[in-house]
Amino acid sequence: MPDQSLPEAPTPVSRSTGARAPETLAPAPAPAGESAERPASAESPVKDLTRRRLLGAAGASGLVLGAAGVAVGYAAAPAQATPLSSVGAGQAMFHVKHQPGITQGLQARGHLIAFDLAAGAGRKEAAALLRRWSETARLLMAGEAAAHDDTDVARDAGPSSLTVTFGFGNSFFARTGLEKQRPVALDPLPAFSSDHLDATRSNGDLWVQIGADDALVAFHALRAVQKDAGGAAKVRWQMNGFNRTPGATAHPMTARNLMGQMDGTRNPKPAEADFDQRIFVPADSGKDPAWMANGSYAVVRRIRMLLDDWEKLSLKAQEQVVGRRKADGAALSGGTETTEMDLEKTDANGDLVVPINAHARITRPDQNGGAAMLRRPFSYHDGIDPDGTPDAGLLFVCWQADPLRGFVTVQRKLDRGDALSQYIRHESSGLFAVPGGAAKGEYVGQRLLEA
Repeated sequence: MPDQSLPEAPTPVSRSTGARAPETLAPAPAPAGESAERPASAESPVKDLTRRRLLGAAGASGLVLGAAGVAVGYAAAPAQATPLSSVGAGQAMFHVKHQPGITQGLQARGHLIAFDLAAGAGRKEAAALLRRWSETARLLMAGEAAAHDDTDVARDAGPSSLTVTFGFGNSFFARTGLEKQRPVALDPLPAFSSDHLDATRSNGDLWVQIGADDALVAFHALRAVQKDAGGAAKVRWQMNGFNRTPGATAHPMTARNLMGQMDGTRNPKPAEADFDQRIFVPADSGKDPAWMANGSYAVVRRIRMLLDDWEKLSLKAQEQVVGRRKADGAALSGGTETTEMDLEKTDANGDLVVPINAHARITRPDQNGGAAMLRRPFSYHDGIDPDGTPDAGLLFVCWQADPLRGFVTVQRKLDRGDALSQYIRHESSGLFAVPGGAAKGEYVGQRLLEA
């Protein structure tokens, strides 16, 4: 497979005009009082510029951009200029080594959706569907309109760091006659004591994860994916989530969940030497089928937080349950958020400072034989129950090269005495094989479906 780390950007089609955009970058926005609709000329190549290119130019004329392409602060701009938000300018590439939506930063809005193939649909229909989905994802991630029947929901927006990720569930392989290609790692997850699973909102033949930093851009992609399914597949379940909007804090910070705790402090980092080994399936794994090279396994859990019970706890009690300070995420043993936790430190009474059943202690890789997973969740809130209880919590999504050595190992340990378990409830579950990224000219899953 050719190297995909530096893909060429496609020539965009504007969401608003449908025309091919010129290669000349857009000029800065017009000063106040000057028409932005003046005719294009050699000195002013404005005509047919895409929103994506205009926003990109704005980054060079008044916005300070972070490494992920989101605004982290404003530079001084001329008083007469109208600065454009850089949130919409963020763009993830579709044709990459690993599918988008795994290593990117958390996005402000997310949709998780599972499909089952329709009665009578098989391998041929699945291949055609993945081809359609891949082309739609490529276009929308570039800030372009869908190829057919675009809804115009995202007409005025840039790509907004949109990512669309595709995976296959255990049942997909029997439905398509590809049982011999099913990875052993897709064996059903074991039952856990915290499970109260709704089968109608679990698993599925196909899984799609959508994330973006704009709610309309994310919904636009969700509708496009659903419409592309046509008669080949029907929605099994769908969930909506959110995170803090990029730029909402004065500086980049670890996200907080709906319990108010920092969530993801010890996530593996791409710069770590063993990151790929822990998160992605190697090309020569030996135990995974060849089509899973550079892919990963996603465990998806809808975890309801029992917020009424949690919020009755004192601040100190909450910190004892988690093992970290709520204010800054630092371990109770001292230091800052990134200071190594001292598991042996005791207080004046000889008691462990970080309780033996604290969530942060139990989930540490060095307490689980090195087991690690990349957590990339969304929070959710699905309204208030008739008794006044909020239906809210975490759409937990974690990535690993081997779910048995990642999620299963850690969850089994949590099952044996995690202090947090009495304040959460796992209500749905899924495990999906997410193949590597599609090379140019390919669609996601082609090496499985056309083997």
